[in-house]
Order: sequence, then structure tokens, then C-alpha cells
Amino acid sequence: MRWTTLAPAMAAILAASAPARAAAVVPKVPIVSRTLPNGLKLVISEDHSAPVATVAVYYGVGFRIEPKGRTGFAHLFEHMMFQGSANVKKFEHAKYVEANGGSLNGSTRLDHTNYYQDVPADRVELALWLEADRMRSLDVSEENLDNQKKVVSEEVRVNVLNQPYAAFEWLDLWMNANQNWPNAHNFYGDLTELEAATIGDVRDFFKKYYAPNNAVLVVVGDVDPAEVSGWATKYFADIPKAATPAAPDVTEPPQTKEKRLSQKDKLANLPALAIGWHLPAQTSSDFPAMVLLNTILQGDESSRLYQRLVKEKEISLDWTAAINLYLGNEFDYNGPMLLTARTTYKPGHTVDEILKEVDAVVSDVQARGVTAKELADAKVRFRSAYYDQLESGFGKANLLAAFTLFRGDPNLINTALQAFESVTPVQAQTVAKKYLVSSNRTVIDRVPEPKAEGAAKGGR
Repeated sequence: MRWTTLAPAMAAILAASAPARAAAVVPKVPIVSRTLPNGLKLVISEDHSAPVATVAVYYGVGFRIEPKGRTGFAHLFEHMMFQGSANVKKFEHAKYVEANGGSLNGSTRLDHTNYYQDVPADRVELALWLEADRMRSLDVSEENLDNQKKVVSEEVRVNVLNQPYAAFEWLDLWMNANQNWPNAHNFYGDLTELEAATIGDVRDFFKKYYAPNNAVLVVVGDVDPAEVSGWATKYFADIPKAATPAAPDVTEPPQTKEKRLSQKDKLANLPALAIGWHLPAQTSSDFPAMVLLNTILQGDESSRLYQRLVKEKEISLDWTAAINLYLGNEFDYNGPMLLTARTTYKPGHTVDEILKEVDAVVSDVQARGVTAKELADAKVRFRSAYYDQLESGFGKANLLAAFTLFRGDPNLINTALQAFESVTPVQAQTVAKKYLVSSNRTVIDRVPEPKAEGAAKGGR
């Protein structure tokens, strides 16, 4: 459940894209922030457009940071966080929130795990108390661990192993495109490793990563910052801090030659292709240009590659591409990243046919660049998507948490667009030459496994 008002964002978009204005007018997000004595970072953004609020806690641990030999552990622990705490029995966290007119969720991402609830504005204190209770006193028991190992294992079987393509454009692509283990292991988890997790592993993980000094608490919505700050002190300040976890080495060596793999899929009926290009760091001056270039090449059905592969050549049935595909946006991660493209293509065609067309489109940009109109349109679309996030309680909280957790500055939410607005056609052409080259990409061709003759005829 989430309430939003579109009028402010739409007004800003129209004003920013009007011919008389050369630069974007970014809605100013009010921010109050401080760090509690135990290291918990608190960020509050006041917004009285609707009588609701989002309370979110982000911990600095995700798929990339889980222990070696315990793949899937970060995701397992997300489930553990809903198993009760000292003053809240199993499943009661959700019951309290929903009984008070709210909704909640949590997710595991590359570099963080988040827990949030959207609640009526007069129930913010309740949400803060609930989050503090499980940060302080999660019920890490053998019974809960055994139960959640079964739940997560079943989720992996249902959502991945027994599905066509098995999320190959995410799991398999990352494992093959990268070399450093944090970036190149099975994020959903090897079931044997998942099931081998012990109660000691879980308790150590909780103590190490779920401490207040490894977390950000964000509250956005119809709130009084002074009141929220007081509640945060009341409920969180006495939670002990822990030794700061050592940051893992997630650096990725440059890729120097193209990687191509072919995989058989017994559940798929059509062939599919995934391409991953390594991206520059978020802090690189090349990053904004790559983001906008991707919008031009693969952003939607009007993009160059969709038009070429789906509309003109009629080889592909679809074309999907994104930075941080399936896991977030351009800002809520902290390490190496792939620009991922995925297509289901028509039987009778080949990976070489598709790559030939991809290379032709990219080569045209490398040789001739993009037009001023294409780049201007890409800026408008990117800006609009950014504004959409600001209009959502979770979207705003997510950006504030990411900028705080990974960059140390929630105020970046008000300045992040500037680098994108200043990108030039020359910069877009330059990054195309630098990053969209075959030596920087990994390609996986996922094709249906041939059916046995008896099965094809309906036999057993």
C-alpha cells in the first residue's frame, strides 16, 4: 500500500523539459540527518503531501558480501529477520504493520539488504519500535534456521531451478563475466552450501553485519523530523555497536577478450541470449554518458536495438536491457556492475546473426555518434524516471539510503542529476568506443535442449 501525488513531479517534468529552460529543475528533497553514538545513520525527509510515511532500514550486506562457502547466505538471513525477536513473536512484525493499515517487505541486493514498511503517518513510532526490536534481539534459533533453510531452498527450486532459462541473464551471466569470487558466485545460493549453514554461522553473521554501525535508518513522509529523531534515539541508541566489518575486495580485473558460452535448457521452448558489458564505476566521469547511451540504444521500444532486432529484422521477440538488471537502479549498488541485455529470439536464427546486428548498431554510434535530439530525449526519460522515484515513499527512501550507505552523503539525492544533464554527444560517442566493444562483453546463448524422439511424439 502506498500513496503518492503525481502533480509535483509532473509539474517539475514539464518545467524541466520546456524549450525555454536549458537545465533540469530538480525538486528539492528536504533532508535532516545525523549519526547516533552507536554509529546508526539516521536520515529523515519531511513530505506532507499525503498522511503516510515509509520507515526503512538498510544494512550494508548483500549477495556480494556473503561468506565464501555459504552462497545464498545473505538471502537466507533476509528470511531470518522475519522470524521474531525479544518482544515480537514469529510473523507478528507483519501482523502489527498490516493491522495498522500498512504494508511491508524486504529484499536482498548486491551490496545491501533492506527492510521497509509503508504506514499511516501516526504509526511511524510503531514501525521504529518493530525495526529496533529485531536489530537488537533477533530470535536466532535452531528451529527458525531449519525452517527458513527449507523455505529458501524451495524458493530457489521454484523460482530458478524449475523455471525456463533459470535467470541465466542474471546468475549465469554474472558468474561468467566476472573473475573475482564476490562478483562471480551463485547469488541465490548453492543448495548444498545453503543447507549446511549452522546456527553459529547465523549468529556470527547477525553480530557482524546487522549492527547499528552497519546500517542506515531512513524515514520519509508526513513526519516531524524532531519527533522522529527523538523516537530513533529512544529505540535504537542503546543497541550495541559491533566491530566494523572489513570491506571485501570486490574489484574486478579488466576483461581483455570476448567470452561466449552456449547452454542447453530442458525447460525452454525458445532460444534466448544474454549480453553483459562491464561498466565504468559510478564515480567515473564516463558513467553518466554510459547510462544515457544505454537509454538511446536499449531503453525502451523506441531504442535503436529494439527497433533493429524486433521491428526491422524481426529476429528477436523482445529486447530488455538495464544497468543493475532486476536488482535496482543506477545508484543503489557499490561495486563493479554489468550493463545487461536479454532477448528471446526466433527459432531458425543464431547468436551470430543477433550479434552482427548489435555490432552494426553500436558501430554506427562509434563512427557517427548520437544526435542531439536522441541525447536530449534520453535526458528527459532519465530525469522522469528519477522523479518517479522521488514521488514514491520507498523510491525516495531507497535513494537516500544508497547515497548514505555507499557514498556517505544523503544530499546527493539533490545533485545526482547534474552530471547526467551535462553529458554531450561527444561523450556518448567516446564511451561507446571505450566500453561497447566485443573484448569487454560476455555472451550466453541459452537454447532448448533437444527433446527425445519418444517425448516429441508424445511417448514416455
